[in-house]
Amino acid sequence: MAKSIGELLVHEGLISVEQLNEAIALQRRSGGSLANAVTSLSYLTEEQLNQFLYPAPPVPLKITDTGLSEVYLVDLLLKAAYLEAGTFTLPRMSHVLSLPFSVVEELIEQIRADHLAAIRTSSNYTSTTQVLELTQRGRERAEAAFNISLYVGAAPVPLEDYSFMLARQSVRQVELDKEWIDSSLRHLVIGEKLLNQLGPAFSSGRSIFLYGPPGTGKTSIAEALGHGIPGEIYLPQAIEVGGQVIRFFDPAIHTPVEDKKTLENSSLDLKMSLTYDPRWKKCYRPVVMVGGELTLDMLELRYDYSSKFYEAPIHMKAGNGVFILDDFGRQRIEPRQLLNRWIIPLERGIDFPSLHTGMKFEIPFDQITVFSTNLNPLDLVDDAFLRRIRHKIHVQYQSEGEFKEILRRVCHKQGVHYDSEVAEYLLNNHYHKQNRPLVGSHPRDLMEHIVDHAYFLKRPPEFTKEAIDSAAANYFVEL
Repeated sequence: MAKSIGELLVHEGLISVEQLNEAIALQRRSGGSLANAVTSLSYLTEEQLNQFLYPAPPVPLKITDTGLSEVYLVDLLLKAAYLEAGTFTLPRMSHVLSLPFSVVEELIEQIRADHLAAIRTSSNYTSTTQVLELTQRGRERAEAAFNISLYVGAAPVPLEDYSFMLARQSVRQVELDKEWIDSSLRHLVIGEKLLNQLGPAFSSGRSIFLYGPPGTGKTSIAEALGHGIPGEIYLPQAIEVGGQVIRFFDPAIHTPVEDKKTLENSSLDLKMSLTYDPRWKKCYRPVVMVGGELTLDMLELRYDYSSKFYEAPIHMKAGNGVFILDDFGRQRIEPRQLLNRWIIPLERGIDFPSLHTGMKFEIPFDQITVFSTNLNPLDLVDDAFLRRIRHKIHVQYQSEGEFKEILRRVCHKQGVHYDSEVAEYLLNNHYHKQNRPLVGSHPRDLMEHIVDHAYFLKRPPEFTKEAIDSAAANYFVEL
């Protein structure tokens, strides 16, 4: 079971069980977060709490600090050097392996002592200017290492370090309030009732079920709130488990935060030149969205038998962030099959990935999981699964006032004058008379028809009754 922040504080010996209980009692009486309650009672200072809640991976200064074996790191360096045509420098290897100079220098000393490499040229006595070359023995060992795994890149971090950071950076510790949700959704038109449901749901850091008719903004809401979650986290470029490498960092999902101090001074072999272990990347909290393309295989470690290393599953890459399962129920697999994969993680807060060797390992399951569907939830899942989803929110059709506001904003975005009389004409003739629901996505779609038609005629788009009738004729299906 994944530990809460309070349990972690007790486990680390920063507060006692009695102090935790007093903080929880204060939190319940006065509201706010547990962190505020702990600092209000003076059990920890704000600085101590921030150091605990937002730890930076310490910079390894020696091989032993990396948590990896010397043999593994030597093989990784030899493979990297082999791909450089056998000649390499300390700065280049430091960059490729994402390791500080001091660690790479220690590795180079070892491979020179083992006659795996030799100095080719050197302009002076500093190790950073030396050009080294693999010996025949070094090339042979590199080729043998390639037979085990083709992985070459940032040195991985041990599973224990990854699990530690995942627990410490929990999405549940983020403090979200009404001001945050109003700010995150201000570009959308949402009623007060729905806002009051969405705020506590995302603030809980737990699973959410958004259901309702299509076009009502479920996906837009989930994405906006996901990207609006504040805070930065550290993500590993790769993870080592049982001698196997799992490639984790994905530039298509993870957005790094530039660290100016690290970038400017990364060439210096000093502990103070790096603010954290370069094997990690400082990123914004991830938001991962998948739809009808999702299969069960995508939720498991993917082993490439040719390269002989793993790719982290899609939901694992959403750790400490938000995972959105859009169009739930329209996947190529049965919904119940898919949901069975989630029952244990949602209930216990842990996941159990498996290596191709059969080895299973445990990691915290820390993400806000959002299930979004326009199908009837009762046709997709049973009561047992719904019970495990903390928040069920019905996103309904827009009210007349909301629909008009969306229409006004769409016109403004397109640079088209908004006419309230034309808006009334649209509602009366194409919605009320047709008994058609007010779908929030319709204003955008109708306006795009108006713009397309105007551009074809080489004239500026206008929000008129004639333009509305033309757009409606092309947009709505009349039987």
